[in-house]
Amino acid sequence: MDHLATPAALEARGWAWRHATRQRWALRDVSFRIAPGERVLLLGASGSGKSTLLQGLAGVLGGDDEGESQGALLVDGTPAARARGRAGLVLQDPDSQAILARVGDDVAFGCENLGVARTEIWPRVRAALDAVGLDVELDRSTSALSGGQKQRLALAGVIAMSPGAILLDEPTANLDPMGVTDVRDAVVRATARSGATLVVVEHRLDVWLPVVDRVIVLGAGRGDTGSGSAAGGVIADGNPDEVLRVRGKSLAAAGVWVPGIRPDFPPRPVHAPGEPMLRAEALVAARRRGVPVAGPLEAEVRPGEVLGITGPNGSGKSTLGLTLAGLIAPESGRVEASTRLADGARGDPISWSSRQLLTRIGTVFQDPEHQLLATTVRAELEVGPRALQLPEHEIAERVDELLARLRLDALAAANPYTLSGGEKRRLTVAAALATRPRVIVLDEPTFGQDAITWAELVAIIADLRDGRGSGEPAAIVAITHDDDVLQALSARPFVLGGPG
Repeated sequence: MDHLATPAALEARGWAWRHATRQRWALRDVSFRIAPGERVLLLGASGSGKSTLLQGLAGVLGGDDEGESQGALLVDGTPAARARGRAGLVLQDPDSQAILARVGDDVAFGCENLGVARTEIWPRVRAALDAVGLDVELDRSTSALSGGQKQRLALAGVIAMSPGAILLDEPTANLDPMGVTDVRDAVVRATARSGATLVVVEHRLDVWLPVVDRVIVLGAGRGDTGSGSAAGGVIADGNPDEVLRVRGKSLAAAGVWVPGIRPDFPPRPVHAPGEPMLRAEALVAARRRGVPVAGPLEAEVRPGEVLGITGPNGSGKSTLGLTLAGLIAPESGRVEASTRLADGARGDPISWSSRQLLTRIGTVFQDPEHQLLATTVRAELEVGPRALQLPEHEIAERVDELLARLRLDALAAANPYTLSGGEKRRLTVAAALATRPRVIVLDEPTFGQDAITWAELVAIIADLRDGRGSGEPAAIVAITHDDDVLQALSARPFVLGGPG
């Protein structure tokens, strides 16, 4: 990988951004200068504008029709929107960056756009894939990759371009513990060789603190306000040890994950698990016919407990979850619902209609944007209850309760696609709960959450598990790499093996 770019300088001068459909500014009065080659960890509570700032630095926020800006955002002294290509961005959602059908072509895409010689492109592609530990064939379908593998693919595409700055938006959120370290080390190797400036957004600090020079913390109010104003700007900036030592308690109180300060865990289960609502019998799960990824396996999903599905990336966790939820047909074997859960329907959930699934099994996908349907947050939460033809007053009661509980009430009129990644996750969890299903399948339920919203989500899941408020314990499947979630929920572990 020759022709390495020179490191880029990044600067914000009183910069602010407001999405065209929002009253509240996503960020306001943000000022800093990042010198070429610096490694910076960018922190802040959920909704503080971290992702928006990275998109601005990468020059991909859009024009005046998509939002309003103030101040200046510069790359090497040039407005960021006119310096595209100098900063490579890996988004929160790796699906949105998978452009071409085959892995090799996808990694090569950015190099081709930059006019890199063809003889140089493919060595770059292979080197980038090796660097991020994505050991798949170059002609492997990008749609066949797991969420974690897609994250590595997106990172490889950026590394192959040798940009002057690498911007990473929660690059390890959907990776298994070994993958987290591998990706971190791949980033360190790439920046060490090229000298590229690095800015990383993460809620969990521990993995990145040993390799960054500086911490910048954004502050923000939560939710839209009628005045259109918001707290914000840079509230801490400096050496990581100094910032966390001096400001650790106040940052934790604002929602920043601070090592050594752990959110409160909910109480242990108050009921013994009931009789299984779902049974997997000799189940083999496959996303595509003839390509099994998990099984054969036996499993039970019981009310009053959380079944915690864990395992390395590519082991079939999400596919298994979708199969248990009745959204993917088993490759072989079966998923059988209890008579009580089926409630007059056939025993195999894959045969149920979408309306029948609404009150029986709720599902939260790994990627929040895959299940957003409406143009406002409130309307999104109304979709399920309206499909059940509930009375208007009951719909309003359910929606208002969920908006308040998940800190989305001030965002009720916002377009779901303008929310932060953490806010989108809370919205999709709320939407799944709006129909009050008896079984809930959650794929990475705490992705993108700050310490405060993490604790709130975990408490809600615990309440569902225990039947608080409804009187009837729910059966919950949680697919996650977050060991703290499993510990907090006293989950029964169900570990899948390696890729298959």
